[in-house]
Amino acid sequence: MISTLQKTIRPVWAVRGLHKSAVEVLKSPGPEDTVTASYGRFISEVKPQNLSSVVLHRSKRMVLDSIGVGLIGSTTDVFELALQHCQHMYAPDDISSVYGRRGSRLSPTLAAFVNGVATHSMDFDDTWHPATHPSGAVLPAVLALSDMMPSSKPSGLDFLLAFNVGIEIQGRLMRFSHEAHNIPKRFHPPSVVGTMGSAAACARLLSLSHSQCSHALAIAASLSGAPMANAATQSKPLHIGNASRLGLEAALLASRGLEASPLVLDAVAGVAGFNAFYEDYVPEPLESPNDGHVFLLEEQDMGFKRFPAHLGMHWVADAAASVHKLLVGFGPGIISPSQVQDILLRVPKSKYINRPFPESEHEARHSFQFNACSALLDGEVTVQSFTPAALRRPDLLALLSRVRVEHPQDNPANFNSMYGEVQVTLVEGEILKGRCDTFYGHWRNPLTNESLRKKFRNNAGAVLRSEQVERLIDVVKELDTLGDCRDLLSQLQ
Repeated sequence: MISTLQKTIRPVWAVRGLHKSAVEVLKSPGPEDTVTASYGRFISEVKPQNLSSVVLHRSKRMVLDSIGVGLIGSTTDVFELALQHCQHMYAPDDISSVYGRRGSRLSPTLAAFVNGVATHSMDFDDTWHPATHPSGAVLPAVLALSDMMPSSKPSGLDFLLAFNVGIEIQGRLMRFSHEAHNIPKRFHPPSVVGTMGSAAACARLLSLSHSQCSHALAIAASLSGAPMANAATQSKPLHIGNASRLGLEAALLASRGLEASPLVLDAVAGVAGFNAFYEDYVPEPLESPNDGHVFLLEEQDMGFKRFPAHLGMHWVADAAASVHKLLVGFGPGIISPSQVQDILLRVPKSKYINRPFPESEHEARHSFQFNACSALLDGEVTVQSFTPAALRRPDLLALLSRVRVEHPQDNPANFNSMYGEVQVTLVEGEILKGRCDTFYGHWRNPLTNESLRKKFRNNAGAVLRSEQVERLIDVVKELDTLGDCRDLLSQLQ
């Protein structure tokens, strides 16, 4: 199957239709010395032996968590809408499996789309720094492409290599820009770097040549970008679904010989390439995987969420939960709004997560106020915190009406350096404070394997039988030792 997808492409000098200024830049430096070419070479040359034991361990944790949030995400309304759309608008193509739906299969690109939507439908997927959701854009595409290979499936190690290439490319691209380090304002990062990561992962799994890998990235750049205005709506999960789907399509098109700009990652005066997505952009070439390359995942672990909401919510939720303990002790119980005169939140300035009175579950997942008040009432935020009944609780609405927000100058909109502070003034005048600098699950304070498996069991158990859940845990743990990934692919429905 792979050999039929691949096709030797013409040299970059023969590419037709390049903008005049881009053609002139091709003359100096040579085409093999460009940033874009260095990324293509890296993707095509990297081998399983370049993955350290730390990278393998961390990436298997990411795979397990991403499958779990995808499975519980397959119970959401937005996933159902996406699935129905694909089933009704496209001809049947029973190749790639759909999360949590036994017997349901779609074409590889549509399966990558709906499984990506499932992964982000509750905003429960992993987060990295610079800010993006890396796994949801890559894993559904790699799973769908693996299903597409009928004669011989990739080994578990080759599967993990492709996945890690997709994660690495995202991280490297985000380091071209200082803007990418902060909570986004313009483009949703997974819709930008996620599409590129998906293309890179699929190009690696297809064993494309270095030129084809460069073209896959350039094609993906033309399929990237979604505005932050759709955050906190049902359309935000489409960003992840499209990143996964369109990255896969970019790699498949490149495998057939479709060409694109050989300078898409380079800074070309007068011709915007990938730098169109960033206000500041300083690209750097990627060294050979055999020249001592260290994967970013080796240097920085991944952030895993304990509850399904925007990552920034975890700081205020933990700070509010500490105030809850001061009010009611460590036993069961809730506080009464009648006790509370004022609630002050000290959080970073970020417009799309400052929502005083959220009207939907998606807005609630992106509301400092909602998550702080939920944790103040209940001592924690959980999956059930975002049900329609929970959103309409009178006690919660009463607390929301007492919230004020401040944005201290020392609290930047940056997941690596922000904090969350909750100050509650009681009717009697007493002031209680809680602060969180690094929540449990952050890459500086990662979930233990036990906590991660507990999260997975809760999520996957909403869809799969308990024996399937345990089997998936075992399969992912041993994935790098498996001769092929059939055992993984067979357990997702």
